[in-house]
Amino acid sequence: MPRLGVSLAEKFERIRPHLNEASLRLWAANEALSLGYGGVSAVARATELSRTTIHAGIAELASAEVAHDPNRIRRSGAGRKKLTDKDPGLLGALNKLVDPVTRGDPESALRWTSKSTTKLAQELKTSGHPVSQRTVCDLLTGEGYSLQSARKTREGAQHPDRDAQFQFLNAQVQAAMKARQPVISVDTKKKELVGDFKNAGQEWQKKKTPVEVRVHDFKDPVLGKAAPYGVYDLAANQGWVSVGIDHDTAEFAVESIRRWWRQMGEPIYPKAKRLLITADCGGSNGYRLRLWKVALQRFADETGLTLQVRHLPPGTSKWNKIEHRMFCHITQNWRGRPLESLAVIVDLIGHTTTEKGLKIRAEIDASSYPKGQTVSDEALQRVRLKPDAFHGEWNYSILPGVKA
Repeated sequence: MPRLGVSLAEKFERIRPHLNEASLRLWAANEALSLGYGGVSAVARATELSRTTIHAGIAELASAEVAHDPNRIRRSGAGRKKLTDKDPGLLGALNKLVDPVTRGDPESALRWTSKSTTKLAQELKTSGHPVSQRTVCDLLTGEGYSLQSARKTREGAQHPDRDAQFQFLNAQVQAAMKARQPVISVDTKKKELVGDFKNAGQEWQKKKTPVEVRVHDFKDPVLGKAAPYGVYDLAANQGWVSVGIDHDTAEFAVESIRRWWRQMGEPIYPKAKRLLITADCGGSNGYRLRLWKVALQRFADETGLTLQVRHLPPGTSKWNKIEHRMFCHITQNWRGRPLESLAVIVDLIGHTTTEKGLKIRAEIDASSYPKGQTVSDEALQRVRLKPDAFHGEWNYSILPGVKA
């Protein structure tokens, strides 16, 4: 009997690395049956498997279960029960915590807190459903949840003539470009802190040598903020950016257009008679701003150009051409870099290029543009404004030559 035990132990050690739970159980059962009376005890001593496991294997050999499903490791119904089977109310409680409004529980304890898996596990435990943070992750995945950020898709109330305005604007742009008249898209880029502040994005650096920046994003009283106003030429795929250091006003916007025309536009379009300007409905170039129209009149008088202004419908600023043809590339070019000075900002903007040949020039505008300027009715009446028949508030022309 002792020799038999040693022999079984040696056989077990040789075959053990090649067996899974099911095959090991069946091998031990087969050895026990081949030994006859006392075989279960002998195999249990040699392999340190429990007698219960060996008897289970003998029962499986005697049944047809294994033959029906050779890939099954445990018998049907064996193994640890799922938490959701042991606690039928677990998934319902988790769903109420993650999505309380749609699940009919607006007073959930986590309604106004960050729904981290750790907090979810703590709240479930408090309500009588003890689970680990890892289990919460698995349950959420199984329920179709994933980590997601908010997406900007809703534009608010949609104007009934939104699509019609886009069609009108597109037709105007195509006609102007066909006639070889300049067409520009204008807008103000997001104001940027000037100084050694963290800038979103990443840039290749030597390992463990990140650029060190300030902990807090409080505006530097000396360096202040930069207000980049851009002008994008749709036909030439060229742009201009005035980097302002004062307020983003209508005068600043028109001065940026003026600088673009003098340094980039006029050399390309020396015979131009008209300039088509596409702009958002709000901001420093909003269609309601009196100062915008008065400043444009001065520009028209200086250049002799008829300014055809076409505003995008309310709530559609993301469709402005300058946003996804110029500004996005500037943001990509300076990602991860602190905008330490106005000179750095100008250099980064000026060196922004694309495979399609985008070229940008940038310049600091150190002029002062005070806010709160009022435009009298008399000054507005001197503007030679000609509204279009279709939505004249959005579509109008400003003719050169001030009224007497």
